[in-house]
Amino acid sequence: MKKYIYTVLAAVVSVTVLPAVPVYIAGAEHTAAVPELHEYIMPDEPEYSGEPYRVLNTRTGRVEEVAVRDYVIGAVGAEMPATFEPEALKAQAVAAHTYAERQRNLERITPTKELCGADFSDDTAKYQGYITKSEMQEYYGDKYEEYYGKISSAADEVMDMILTYRGEPAIAAFHSMSPGRTESAENAWGAPVDYLIPVDSPADTSAPRYMDEVRYTEEMLRSKLESGFPGIELSGDRSEWIEIAEVSDSGTVLKVRAGDRTVSGNELRIALGLRSACFSIENTADETVVTTRGFGHGVGMSQYGANAMAADGSSWREILAHYYPGCDLKEAVNR
Repeated sequence: MKKYIYTVLAAVVSVTVLPAVPVYIAGAEHTAAVPELHEYIMPDEPEYSGEPYRVLNTRTGRVEEVAVRDYVIGAVGAEMPATFEPEALKAQAVAAHTYAERQRNLERITPTKELCGADFSDDTAKYQGYITKSEMQEYYGDKYEEYYGKISSAADEVMDMILTYRGEPAIAAFHSMSPGRTESAENAWGAPVDYLIPVDSPADTSAPRYMDEVRYTEEMLRSKLESGFPGIELSGDRSEWIEIAEVSDSGTVLKVRAGDRTVSGNELRIALGLRSACFSIENTADETVVTTRGFGHGVGMSQYGANAMAADGSSWREILAHYYPGCDLKEAVNR
């Protein structure tokens, strides 16, 4: 998804989440205690007239056509735990569909050679996550019918809709959880986007692993920094190697002095393998302790925040209006 975001933001300047695993399942990263769900049954599979997406299978090198419905359901299954509230899953479905529409439009204007004519690939380091039915069956096991039924029922209710801004598919960025307030695109990626601005998301602070702690010995920290920033000079005491210089109102570290370099908080996040760029640093006699809050880039919709809003009675429309202020819903495909 990173490539997509940076491509879009480059366009913004000239004139929009997410940890990955081999087959990306957000539910493998996020856990939430919810009641057993027995009311969902395998639904009928309606057909949609939308043009199929072209997905490059990076394992085979083949470009495969995937029906709109299959892709949206597979994207929701990859990006959000099936245990989440139906209204949150609907909001995720709209965001996933919007992402796919915008990415396809971008590829038609400026094709990416490596995609070989596809709209995107299944490489989750670059694009939105997506899994097939068979992969869902393998992952969900004996919960497959229940969870597939739940996800597909939610997706079918919103399949015709995408988010738009000024008539065009919006940058439907999303992340796992914020530090309690989402971040602006400008602070996260360097270019402002009218509707990707900070909004409150207080329930995120109660999400699983909201706070995470990583400990580094001097040897480990030196290795990480030298690998992440080739040629960096690390002199003096370990406690002086990293110093936070600037933090946004949402809590994102914007600027860090690392050795003889000044880098962004996100660059340090990548170098150290942190869950977010919202972090604090403490040095003990033996270790450097980095504590993060939230998970992901913090821009757009917080998935845990969306789930909390849904649990409190908010609809998918209200969730999207909260996290993407100023955007409109527009019909995308017809049955």
